[in-house]
Amino acid sequence: MTGATPIPTSWVGPIRLSGDVVGEQSVPLATYESPLWPSVGRGARVSRLVEDGIRVTIVDERMTRSTLFTAPDAATAVAAARAITARADELAAVVSLRSRHAQLIDIDTEVVGHLLFVRFALRTGDASGHNMVTLAAEGLMATILQWHPELEYGSISGNYCSDKKATAVNGILGRGRSVIAEILIPEQIVADQLRTTAARVVALNTRKNLVGSTIAGALRSANAHYANMLLAIYLATGQDAANIVEGSQGITYAEERGGDLLFSCTLPSLIVGTVGNGKDLPVVEDALQRLGCREERPAGENARRLAGIVAATVLCGELSLLAAQTNQGELMQSHLLLERRPEAGE
Repeated sequence: MTGATPIPTSWVGPIRLSGDVVGEQSVPLATYESPLWPSVGRGARVSRLVEDGIRVTIVDERMTRSTLFTAPDAATAVAAARAITARADELAAVVSLRSRHAQLIDIDTEVVGHLLFVRFALRTGDASGHNMVTLAAEGLMATILQWHPELEYGSISGNYCSDKKATAVNGILGRGRSVIAEILIPEQIVADQLRTTAARVVALNTRKNLVGSTIAGALRSANAHYANMLLAIYLATGQDAANIVEGSQGITYAEERGGDLLFSCTLPSLIVGTVGNGKDLPVVEDALQRLGCREERPAGENARRLAGIVAATVLCGELSLLAAQTNQGELMQSHLLLERRPEAGE
């Protein structure tokens, strides 16, 4: 590598976790936006003051690749789609022969005119799975073309996957790890640590994240800044940073419960892995070791742990920012304090 520029990185936390990831864990954030460190740190501090901390729930996991076939006409394409889904077990066997880790779990089809899109969803162990699903899709396409000579090859990727693009399909059908992080914060902690109230956070979340995102035309997305935390931890742990496009499509939900604040972040498309390209770099290896994601566990569990930690990190930063925005002037004051550097002679 040439011209490599180190990105400022700070370990923040620890964050207290429960549910599918248990314990206290600090996280590495690589960013040029230095206020992100104390902001996530404030959310982490809140988590340590709550008995259960942030509860993490892994909902699902799958990596997808959508192939494109062309047919002579729409009727032929529809008939082929039905025949392909009916033989899912045979196609799963094709995948198993080509990979020890890939497992075909779902097939979805869409027909547009005479075009047939087939979206394959696979388990990929501890890998994020981009290359694994593409390799599997090549074998699946070859098999399907043998079964259906009336079809022709269109593309190994038909954009119904959908990779590194803002789409609805990933939120609906899932891509990567689907994770929910939630916390119930007592009223006094909201007041002391976040300098606000549950009612004000709930109102802001509704007006800003839900209504504001809707009038902006957001796609299955209602949050303040998931992308900030995702990019920082993706860079620190050797992930494909372009996947923050779909990863940041998530929903923040807030509810008042007797003065306490129930706060959650739902991320349906977290694409992370603990093995694969980029993971052998010394700084990445060190980060994954410290995150507890290099342990001897059944396939997939290290990646699930990382996904849970990432979701909790997103919640910490999202909570802190929304709390700050309930107080006029607080956000800008923080940035001026933490980012501005006096010019020479001042």
